[in-house]
Amino acid sequence: MPITKPTWNAAEFIPEHATPRALREAVQRCRGCDLYAHATQAVFGEGPNSAEILFIGEQPGDEEDRQGHPFVGPSGKLLDRALADAGIDRSVTYVTNAVKHFKFEERGKRRLHKKPNTLEIRACRPWLEAEINLIQPRIIVCLGATAAQAIFGSSYRLTKERGQFVENSWAPNVTSTVHPSSILRAPDDEQRHLEYEKFVADLKKVERRWKSLRRRA
Repeated sequence: MPITKPTWNAAEFIPEHATPRALREAVQRCRGCDLYAHATQAVFGEGPNSAEILFIGEQPGDEEDRQGHPFVGPSGKLLDRALADAGIDRSVTYVTNAVKHFKFEERGKRRLHKKPNTLEIRACRPWLEAEINLIQPRIIVCLGATAAQAIFGSSYRLTKERGQFVENSWAPNVTSTVHPSSILRAPDDEQRHLEYEKFVADLKKVERRWKSLRRRA
């Protein structure tokens, strides 16, 4: 792939008629930041267009980058398990990431996750806006600090506001919890179990809010 200078704003790559298919095709041509030059492909969100719950992670991981689908690696498997334990069927949700290309550093044959910076997150924001405008979810769940700050701004503190629902221009109910990868990085089995239980508790709040909204509909 020839490397071209990034524009640092993906807005010009958004198709005028933003259908799901058009967006998925167009994102592969995005040069909004320089991450495209090293990633295998862009990884767009997936799920039904009528999804009422939309989950936002940080960025694709190594497995996602290779397969072209969001949340199919270890974090995705943990998310699937936690959603099931919370009573949420992943097939009725939409999952995506704040950044569409995998950012990494190479260590031998391994590609290790590297956190996207503010410029990269801001450059990719038009894709996220296009997805949300298309899906129009009733609930948005930010997974991790990067996703939360992409929605709420850099002053948002996940540790203080985790699990709280607020109304936002993006959706009438927006909340945040940790990214599943943070649970996998816990130092031992006991800590992983504790963090997982707290994660499921946050998702149960989402499930209760979702049921309440459906009853009122």
